[in-house]
Amino acid sequence: MKKETHENKPTGQHPTPFAQTYFHGTKADLKVGDLIEVGFNSNFGQRKNAKYIFLTATLDAAIWGAELAFGEERERIYLVEPSGAIEDDPDLTNRKFPGNPTLSYRSKEPFRVVGEVTAWQGHPAEQLAAMKAGLEKLLKQGIDSLNDE
Repeated sequence: MKKETHENKPTGQHPTPFAQTYFHGTKADLKVGDLIEVGFNSNFGQRKNAKYIFLTATLDAAIWGAELAFGEERERIYLVEPSGAIEDDPDLTNRKFPGNPTLSYRSKEPFRVVGEVTAWQGHPAEQLAAMKAGLEKLLKQGIDSLNDE
């Protein structure tokens, strides 16, 4: 029988082949390998040229992004890989929700599309309508996105 040594004792921690998954919800038609970059019109606030691009680690937040994106194209959710630093999205971190429960982030560095989520279910029509009404109310009140600053 082989004597067990420190090198082959179980530690309870095992390496994993999985990295953090990030999603980007949009209506843009992209392909694997494409870059998502700053400089396009924002979907929110004053629709200025976006200073940031956004990603999330939750599918639900990506679904919201796709459903609320500007345009008439098909809603899409891409798996993306950030090429640089990411930071909390200030519109959703401590402004609407304590902490960052939606795991929503922004960056000035491009994201590379590495895949697409093709099977997902959108929010109920009444919930989507309520969200859009809330965003319209904020716009009329002059409450801008912190991401426009």
